[in-house]
Amino acid sequence: MRANGSDIQRLTYTTLADVDEEHFPGWSPDGAKIAFMYGPELNHEIYVMNADGSNRVNLTNHPADDWAPVWSPDGSKIAFHSFFRTESGDIFVMDANGEALVRLTTDPGEDSFPVWSPDGQRIAFVSNRRGNHEIYVMRSDGSNQIPITQNGANNQTPSWSPDGNRIAFASLQDSRPNELDPRPNLEIYTISADGFVSSQIRLTNNRAIDAYPRWSPNCRN
Repeated sequence: MRANGSDIQRLTYTTLADVDEEHFPGWSPDGAKIAFMYGPELNHEIYVMNADGSNRVNLTNHPADDWAPVWSPDGSKIAFHSFFRTESGDIFVMDANGEALVRLTTDPGEDSFPVWSPDGQRIAFVSNRRGNHEIYVMRSDGSNQIPITQNGANNQTPSWSPDGNRIAFASLQDSRPNELDPRPNLEIYTISADGFVSSQIRLTNNRAIDAYPRWSPNCRN
């Protein structure tokens, strides 16, 4: 649809009678294509189609469950995470045509939801390799994997600032459920992309669940 909500167009035609699902659409940087995941539960595949829904192409063809495709900033590659392709959930990257598949993470923990830095040199992701879900950053070739959060809580949905200096994320680190209100309350934080804990800033503070932060394209720190 248009940015004002008008001119809604249907691009895919899965019905309630189908066992297949479609999730996580993502625009290519040039706006010409959309990557998404499609398939039955526990066996989603990564697909790409033109922005008008035509020319639908299956990029992965594996018994694994492939999730959450994201384009590199130059549009040449797509990263995603896969369950059951290896002994745990891992992050993979491939060329935008589905070729040259490379596994980026090999830790026994579950690594998921990759997000490219604006310059394409790094990838942020979520991992439970230390028992809880923390935000990590690695180089785009999978090297130098470092945690940037180390708070022992559930941290999720990293999002890079446009200048690549900070990462916004949702976290349960300050959640204080009680008998009157037992719900865990996710809050939004930002932290330096190099992981200095002293740089962390809490942005929300309420009993609601705040999640999935996104930066304005012209935001400057």
